[in-house]
Amino acid sequence: MKVVTEYLHRRVAVLPYDYPPAIPIASDLGLIAAAIVAVAQRGALIPPGWALIGGLIAMSACLGVMLGLPVPHPRLVPVTLIASTFVGTALLLLDPVPNDVAPFILIVGVAQIAATTGPRVSVSVAVAAVGMIVAAATLGDLEGIPPYLTGVVLGWMVGFVLQTQLRLLQREREAVARRAEQAAGDERRRIAREVHDVIAHSLSITLLHLTGARRALQEDRDVDEAIEALTDAERLGRQAMADIRQTVGLLDAGPSRVAPEPDIADIPELVADFVRAGVHVKYDLTGSPEAVSAATGLGLYRITQESLANVVKHAPGETAKVRLRVADDAVVVSIVNGTHRAPRSEPGAGSGSGLRGMRQRAELLGGSLVAGPDANGWSVRAEFPLGIEFRNCLLSRGIPGLS
Repeated sequence: MKVVTEYLHRRVAVLPYDYPPAIPIASDLGLIAAAIVAVAQRGALIPPGWALIGGLIAMSACLGVMLGLPVPHPRLVPVTLIASTFVGTALLLLDPVPNDVAPFILIVGVAQIAATTGPRVSVSVAVAAVGMIVAAATLGDLEGIPPYLTGVVLGWMVGFVLQTQLRLLQREREAVARRAEQAAGDERRRIAREVHDVIAHSLSITLLHLTGARRALQEDRDVDEAIEALTDAERLGRQAMADIRQTVGLLDAGPSRVAPEPDIADIPELVADFVRAGVHVKYDLTGSPEAVSAATGLGLYRITQESLANVVKHAPGETAKVRLRVADDAVVVSIVNGTHRAPRSEPGAGSGSGLRGMRQRAELLGGSLVAGPDANGWSVRAEFPLGIEFRNCLLSRGIPGLS
């Protein structure tokens, strides 16, 4: 039985529609059963009579699939089904019998056509089936016309509903695939931003420590100061490797144990790293950082990290001021340095790095970011709302990390 089922599934799979195998198999078996009963009603089954020819013609299209005969071109499958059912039923209705089952062949055929072709074709086939039944009743002795006509209408409706459901299911699958592709692209861009931020910060600080060690050895001959600078550079390098492994590990589909992401509470340590590397940074905090969510805290940390890295690259020797203000309705971070020069775009930088990456990060959290020269130099200012209504809005949009 299993072999037969698998064989039928393989045969149905080559047909030009994507229904579950059970549906076309059940309809084919129903049509074959109607044809066999119609032949038996005419006493042409055993011994064989001329009506058997009509029955074989009626179920020839279905038998072709069941017996493994070559399937015609997909466009010819409905044509073959229409021709076989109409010709076979017409031969059977030349000799109608009481409670005749032959019209049910047409009903099943109309349902199959409605499920596999467009409305224009299926409606035409249904009208032709109604005409054949009416002609058989008018020219012959076929009785019980209303149930047959009702059956044709219901058969068409069942096939049309099945096709509509199939099309809706296909559209839903396409939409799910598009959403999955979009989510994967967003995740790749997010990871790219994280890797960029980690590498830019770590390399900037490490290079400053290495420069300090070189100068301590070359100019001052101070071994202790050089060792201290190299120790800090080694620590930051190891930390950067751990952060990169953690971020890249998000690409792994399996579960992984990773350290928590940095948040607003880690900004003082971030500033301290730059200060130890010789960068002049002043930090000022106003308000309670406990009111800031983890996602917003991560955004603040990364924006501060990228801004200070830009100070090291584009305004060496300048003093940077980091101001963090937490109010009841918003949190604002501003990073100002003494130069009026805009950060230069790095060759090959993608859309997820630099000022564009910081602006995208802010917008994803519902905030805003403004960067440019002002009276004090070059400044970066990011603001995020903290209202409960805003957090509920983020949760309704399904933004991760806001639970």
